[in-house]
Amino acid sequence: MTTEHRGAAGPYIEYDGLPVLHPTETNLPLIHPYAPVTTGRYVTPGGGRLTVRPPEKPGHMRISLDHLGCPAQLTEEKNAAFKRLALAAEGHCVHAGCRHHAAYGGGVLRSFEVRDGSITLTAFVRPALAVELGDFGPADRLLQETEALAGPVRQEGEEDQASDG
Repeated sequence: MTTEHRGAAGPYIEYDGLPVLHPTETNLPLIHPYAPVTTGRYVTPGGGRLTVRPPEKPGHMRISLDHLGCPAQLTEEKNAAFKRLALAAEGHCVHAGCRHHAAYGGGVLRSFEVRDGSITLTAFVRPALAVELGDFGPADRLLQETEALAGPVRQEGEEDQASDG
């Protein structure tokens, strides 16, 4: 396990077999995929850091998932699955009458915007954690459920405002 510099002053510490963490992150709780999700900051089973923020705009939760120092989380397949997850969240917003585009930032620091009340935090975070571990099924199912509810959502390659990092 390396202790490379990842943009913040080190040293970095090995934590329970996960990628190295900054000392300020070692006291974060380890989130369980089937546990309830509330606002806060967590270490994920795949070695990322998950942050759930209170709504910044009415009715929307901001979720970020960073994988600094963990290149295994940056594969094309995982990037595509995380984008599908963001599109599922956007479909719920469109169904509820929101007119913004998917708030998604890809890459090492992924961010999502989820409409409060349309998808529960747990129902959104669980597929994100599954993608982290290489299981794309839950994200695909959430997108399928969204399309059954709201109709087709934009797919990769279509013009959109979602950022890929």
